[in-house]
Amino acid sequence: MNKFMDVLENILMPVADKLNNNRYLTSLRDGFMIALPLIIFGSIFVVIANLPFLDMLIGEEAYAEYQAALAPASAGTLSIMATFVIVGIGYKLTEYYEGEAIYGGVTALAAFLILTPQVLGDVTGVIATENLGAKGMFLGIFTAFTAAELYRFFVAKDWTIKMPQGVPGAVSRSFSALLPITFTLSIFLMVRIIFSYTPFGDVQNFIYTVVQAPLTALGSGLPATIAAVLLIQIFWFFGLHGQIIVNSVMDPVWYSLATENLAAFQAGEEVPHIVSKQFIESFVVGMGGSGMTLAVILGIFLIGKSRQMKEIGKLGAPAGIFNVNEPIIFGLPIIMNPIVLLPWLVAPVVVTVITYMSMASGLVPPPTGVIVPWTTPTILNGAIATNSWQGGVLQAFNIVIVFLIWWPFLKILDNQYYESERDDEESTNQSA
Repeated sequence: MNKFMDVLENILMPVADKLNNNRYLTSLRDGFMIALPLIIFGSIFVVIANLPFLDMLIGEEAYAEYQAALAPASAGTLSIMATFVIVGIGYKLTEYYEGEAIYGGVTALAAFLILTPQVLGDVTGVIATENLGAKGMFLGIFTAFTAAELYRFFVAKDWTIKMPQGVPGAVSRSFSALLPITFTLSIFLMVRIIFSYTPFGDVQNFIYTVVQAPLTALGSGLPATIAAVLLIQIFWFFGLHGQIIVNSVMDPVWYSLATENLAAFQAGEEVPHIVSKQFIESFVVGMGGSGMTLAVILGIFLIGKSRQMKEIGKLGAPAGIFNVNEPIIFGLPIIMNPIVLLPWLVAPVVVTVITYMSMASGLVPPPTGVIVPWTTPTILNGAIATNSWQGGVLQAFNIVIVFLIWWPFLKILDNQYYESERDDEESTNQSA
């Protein structure tokens, strides 16, 4: 076991270190974090607008007016979530280079809009909302990275307009950014023109066909989901924040799937994807934290007899209710503890399979695409994520499954602590 752990550590630690320090993955993660409050705002109003049985209480006509009144909340946030992520990525990547971050953010957004298909009218171009949401996500990410790098390149070349002393700082910074922004956006305009002569017609159709569609198809499958969940658990076992590392790679896929689900849900159509951001957040991470440790806390209270286990349970329970499990991860401990390695890895995989099969068979509706705040307690977050009571029941069932998997290992660990405490007491009594 020790040799196996040493091999894993030697392989994973350098990989995790590179991922954590990669400026593009860091900017991607932080870009999504900037957009998250807006996404959650829109999700809350989607839930409110689609309360179960409300149409029966107030009538179909009143219900339609009620939904129409609340629709702008999601249309102005969730439906165009790619734009917020793009600004965040451009901002954070430019900030990494210690440049004027706000100009990096707006340049990335402008570059994306230039590449986005437009229906040209007499005066202005109209952009379909779907191109600013899930369909445009991957193009937006690539564009944000490229635009920020080009902007930085032109600034580093000092291709800027220098204003005389005495000019207000805001004005001077604006003129300094003028030429780098102009050069950057001109390149994107040329790219758009070139692609208009290709079979794809535009860059977004190219990215969606060649990159996004295959990746989302792969990411929505059970094997890729199991691999992602396993990596989260393995990284955490070695003391690395598995969610941050894996999410920085998988979030574009999972958010795209979630946005497609939401569009179908709002249109009254069948939700197309089982795996999405909410599948991971509510049914894997959202049951006490990574590893679904709410069931571990329950097991501690049911079988724990050592003082150490009982104290850990008392410390971990309040936080675990809101899906914060650092007290358990570091207090049990889970990190580098070979006794709990097997349940730590196996339980999330089993629950992932059960959840996927339950939704694929139609027993439980798949997540609707509504983003549920990650601190929402278990049972409630499952019901909200699926807009059904079955989601909460599935979470309760999964907690029982995780408890059964963990039970013998918790018993072994508790017996070790109990024997150690009894030996310490005997040693103290003999010394006295």
